[in-house]
Amino acid sequence: MKITYLTAKSLHDVRLTEEALKNLPKGKIGVMTNIQHLHKMQDLLKQLPNSVFGGQGVGCRCDGIKKIESQVDYFLFVGNGVFHPIQIALSTEKPIWLWDPVVKKLEKMDQELIDRFRKKKEVSYKKFLMAKSVGIMITCKPGQNNGILSEYSKENKMSKAIKLKERKDKDYFLFAFDTLLMSDLENFPFIDMWVNTACNRIGDETPKILEIQDLERFEAL
Repeated sequence: MKITYLTAKSLHDVRLTEEALKNLPKGKIGVMTNIQHLHKMQDLLKQLPNSVFGGQGVGCRCDGIKKIESQVDYFLFVGNGVFHPIQIALSTEKPIWLWDPVVKKLEKMDQELIDRFRKKKEVSYKKFLMAKSVGIMITCKPGQNNGILSEYSKENKMSKAIKLKERKDKDYFLFAFDTLLMSDLENFPFIDMWVNTACNRIGDETPKILEIQDLERFEAL
């Protein structure tokens, strides 16, 4: 089956209002956005000569953060909702400001929301430590195995899954899927905990799923 991907470009003006410009904190700004506003970002960057553009952030990763974090004092995300910027917030300790170009609203990201997501990851890791049987989730969905960036390639993800399965501290089982419903996991009651190697936002709302990146991070501490 042939698949065609279309970019849905926003028609909204992304430029900051005068009031928003006045309310932005002083300092070097790291600017991130999503794909809908990417084509208009030069208009906004002209307003912020003290900014560094980190590019496009996606819901499951924000590689641009690593490139510019040391150069900036805080981040400004251009877009609406918190799905994308929460991933930025989890990737840095620096403040996150949100600019919604649709409703023209500037606000600082809620620290309680960020803390809740971080706490969930800690809880998931503790559940992993206590689990006796672990299901390792592997995706075969097109688009979730990016061969351009080696970190997200099918080969690298599979290597991490196999490496985890070979550990002797628990019973590990491999589960491959394309489209996943969370209710599908209930069909395997013998699994105490899940480790996800697919899109790392699958486990946002349940502590029973630990992202492989978070497992690696906690074990490196």
